[in-house]
Amino acid sequence: METPAARVPVLLVHGIRASATMWRFQEQKLRAAGYHVLAIDLPGHGQRLKEPFTVSAALAAIDDGVDALGGRVLLVGLSLGGYYAVAYAARHPDRVAGLVAAGCSAVPKGVLLEGYRLLARVIHRLPDRGLWLHETMARRLLPAAGARDVLAGGAALDVMDAGLRATSTLTPLASLAAYPGPIWLVNGALDHFRLNERRFLAACRNGEVVVVPGATHLSSLAQPERFTAILLRVAEQVSRAS
Repeated sequence: METPAARVPVLLVHGIRASATMWRFQEQKLRAAGYHVLAIDLPGHGQRLKEPFTVSAALAAIDDGVDALGGRVLLVGLSLGGYYAVAYAARHPDRVAGLVAAGCSAVPKGVLLEGYRLLARVIHRLPDRGLWLHETMARRLLPAAGARDVLAGGAALDVMDAGLRATSTLTPLASLAAYPGPIWLVNGALDHFRLNERRFLAACRNGEVVVVPGATHLSSLAQPERFTAILLRVAEQVSRAS
């Protein structure tokens, strides 16, 4: 029987305004299957709420997580975390045995990004900086357990503009082309961030699109069982190849 030590460690990187707690379901299931797992907080989020968000700081946080897991991982990022996971894999391919880029198959520039930034600025001007809206949307759009998990780490209300501005400088298509390892582009069937899915797949040297039925943008929270089944399949495949 395969031992946990033979299995690839898994590093999980969260979305914007969320934190490591959004991965609780996946952490539990992966550990039960024998994988070493770590979910990190990016700067400006969770336990690092007071830290400024920059590209270099976000990539350094991922690098620290890879170190903590032994130096080579299956790297999983969703939304904001997906864009930085892609950028990290391109810069450090020897430290990434496989890449899961979820909810980030849209080029982070142009009308989509600027509209998102404008909306974020408007929401931030509310008396509570958007806390009530953030919590209400999570509870209405996600299953109860998913809402609890994503809200458990607090809301990074002040990171939106800096995070989006930094992300607009990334070049995910070039980064996908630069990474030689296996890539899974995992998107909710109802995710608006699938906008450039075909371009993203075409950029990969060794890529596959996996669609999560019934899932919206936060597919790991909206359809946790289906998303986790994908992760377990990918982790087993990467482990066998490593």
